[in-house]
Amino acid sequence: MNQVPINHFKRALQEKRPQIGLWSTLCSPYAVELIARAGFDWILFDMEHSPSDINIALGQLQAVAPYPVSPVLRPTWKDFVQQKRLLDIGAQTLLLPYVETAEEAALAVAGMRYPPRGIRGVAGSTRASGFGQVKDYMQACEKELCLLVQIESLQGLENLEAIACTDGVDGVFIGPADLSANMGHPGELGHPEVIATIEQAISRILACGKAPGILTTNEETARRCIDLGCLFTAVGVDTSLLLGSTSALAKRFKD
Repeated sequence: MNQVPINHFKRALQEKRPQIGLWSTLCSPYAVELIARAGFDWILFDMEHSPSDINIALGQLQAVAPYPVSPVLRPTWKDFVQQKRLLDIGAQTLLLPYVETAEEAALAVAGMRYPPRGIRGVAGSTRASGFGQVKDYMQACEKELCLLVQIESLQGLENLEAIACTDGVDGVFIGPADLSANMGHPGELGHPEVIATIEQAISRILACGKAPGILTTNEETARRCIDLGCLFTAVGVDTSLLLGSTSALAKRFKD
């Protein structure tokens, strides 16, 4: 196919259609191919808090390509070099962690765009461009690339509007684990102050005209966030689901 693929995840956010996702930290193309059959709208390939690397990410992209699910990749840091490498292997949606200022958001946007609009390095024969077969890739790709930035610190919260309103930012993800720790409640994702702050952040992001997102394994919290307008909500983590199911099975027989 000698054209830039449509980014259905980005279109859904633009049309304000809630997308339900799953976090994947198993670092396995085999595992994400299985998950891709489950019916989620998107899967997050986590490179920040897992032993994943660029080759694993490539295999994961190839594994889910035949399925109607959108891959979202989170690199280890807000680094335009990592952005370049992930975009070149065909990633269309990136989630950059720990963005705290509008300047960092603007740099992230620049990393998604070729010169003169940005600083993405140019290569003529990448997987993203069909190995050079998509002749207008450099002109057409920006429309289909989606940038999500992650707010997970008090400084990020203070600058939320400036970050969200940065041209080229499509969505703002609230990182509840780091945020709760920054607020003085490490590990207490259900603390009333943390929940209130998250709910306020969702409203603030929506007021900027951008898509809010979150990860929560608490079903009640997930449904509450969706009701408040969260547009991309991850409702589980593959490792936790696997451990929970296998532990329950073992316990049933051990008991």
